[in-house]
Amino acid sequence: MHRTTHRLKMFAEALPLACQDIGEGRPYLILHGGAGPNSVKGLAEALAAKGRAVTPIHPGFDGEPRPAWFSRVSDLALAYLDLLERLDLRDVILVGNSIGGWIASEMGLRMSPRVAGMVLLNPVGIDTGSSDRHIVDPLAIAPAERARLAFHDPARFAIAPAGPEAAAAMAANQQTLRAYAGDPFMHDPGLRARLAGLALPSMVLWGESDGIVDVDYGRLFATSMPTSRFVPIAQAGHFPHIEQLDTVVNLIEEFAANR
Repeated sequence: MHRTTHRLKMFAEALPLACQDIGEGRPYLILHGGAGPNSVKGLAEALAAKGRAVTPIHPGFDGEPRPAWFSRVSDLALAYLDLLERLDLRDVILVGNSIGGWIASEMGLRMSPRVAGMVLLNPVGIDTGSSDRHIVDPLAIAPAERARLAFHDPARFAIAPAGPEAAAAMAANQQTLRAYAGDPFMHDPGLRARLAGLALPSMVLWGESDGIVDVDYGRLFATSMPTSRFVPIAQAGHFPHIEQLDTVVNLIEEFAANR
């Protein structure tokens, strides 16, 4: 299987960007959430069995540099649209989890001819539609509670940091997440209205047991886009591609085959 790591300089050589590139064929751009690139590694490997999985590391995650001026979700969206140009990727399916889904949505709104559709896995980015509901701040709760809310079966799937270095890396990733989406927390108040004009084919897959953002939020996200399909995933939480990998891969590949 083709496998390489690209280390590019974006935005007039001012932004270092690393991305994994594995497999051949129909390209998928896989955008990780706040849990970091390891959280989508299994998904990338599975999609690369029949296609090409390109997984950038958001600047600031896993020790990658992040310039101080690079601090918005829209910055990430523009960088990754440039990445599609640099790698000459066409008919791309965007696949984003959590904040990665928000990034994919911002990319979709810019209507690049290189993008054929997008699949969002428990995305964030819109408001909840009610002052009584909120997106859970993972830094505001204990690790055990965070695992309970994020997974349908935390005893099986939640992975505790293996030592102080891993814990420090996780904390650094969460601080980077806040740099991109900390105020207001994990959403853009104007995104839901903008999504109403999105013509890009899309599908929202939602782990029904998600306690970070509930299933009603998922339905709201899907109905915000006129061409979107909502698919609940049983026995999965905020990371359906981890707890129900085969189901998610089959749905993504089916979606891609019709685009």
